[in-house]
Amino acid sequence: MAFFRLLWTFTWKQALCCIFPGIIFISLALTKLLDIPFIARYDLLLLICIIAQLLLIKFGLETWDELKVILIFHVIGLVLEIYKVHMGSWSYPEPGFAKIFGVPLYSGFMYSSVASYICQAWKRFDLQMTNWPNMWLITALCVAIYGNFFTHHYIMDFRWILIILVLVLFRKTYVHFKVSSTQLKMPLSLSFLCIAFFIYLAENIASFYGAWSYPDQLIAWRPVHVSKITSWYLLVIISIIIVAQLKFIKQNLALNESNRIETDKSEAPLK
Repeated sequence: MAFFRLLWTFTWKQALCCIFPGIIFISLALTKLLDIPFIARYDLLLLICIIAQLLLIKFGLETWDELKVILIFHVIGLVLEIYKVHMGSWSYPEPGFAKIFGVPLYSGFMYSSVASYICQAWKRFDLQMTNWPNMWLITALCVAIYGNFFTHHYIMDFRWILIILVLVLFRKTYVHFKVSSTQLKMPLSLSFLCIAFFIYLAENIASFYGAWSYPDQLIAWRPVHVSKITSWYLLVIISIIIVAQLKFIKQNLALNESNRIETDKSEAPLK
């Protein structure tokens, strides 16, 4: 019985972490099934995403600092989308006013929703990392992963080499998380894979509802090729590393400020 209570709490918290991604998927489904007059579907989705973010801030489900992180991922994702659409990897065939080089602006929110999930999970599960690798090594890894999404169109695709590097670099790294009062842990590399798998399932749902279309889905929808899991695996790594590094920087700044205040108090002259 205790196991099922733990599983229920874990599932419920995961659902709360997915509020923003859930809003996006519900909006994709409704705007696909319903004919909304006076506004293009892509533009309506952009408006929904912006309103959703503002409401999450208003009701305290996200902070302004978290919004900054989310916007970083919006830019990262939008740049990647523009490039991939230009290269013909996928397309956004529907009309829309808020488009840049054929890419609707709402598409960046699909990437930032991953960052939103990570930020929410960090708070709700009280995430802690142990044996975190050297900052410069993982920064170089992030750059290499992101660059490979661009360069593999011209040179060799290094994704499997990068995945091996990830496994080596994070071989001792664990993520600790709390469910109710129970402290659990798992290898961070395994958590990358779990998140990537569920994003792959979400990608199938999103493409089914016309969020975007791969070349083999233009005539009739078909499941996204399973190899896309490796792409999401690498993108998830970028997301978690950036969020983690920003969290660590913020924690260090807070610690340094606390130490400074304590030092000032200890050095203050007695009256």
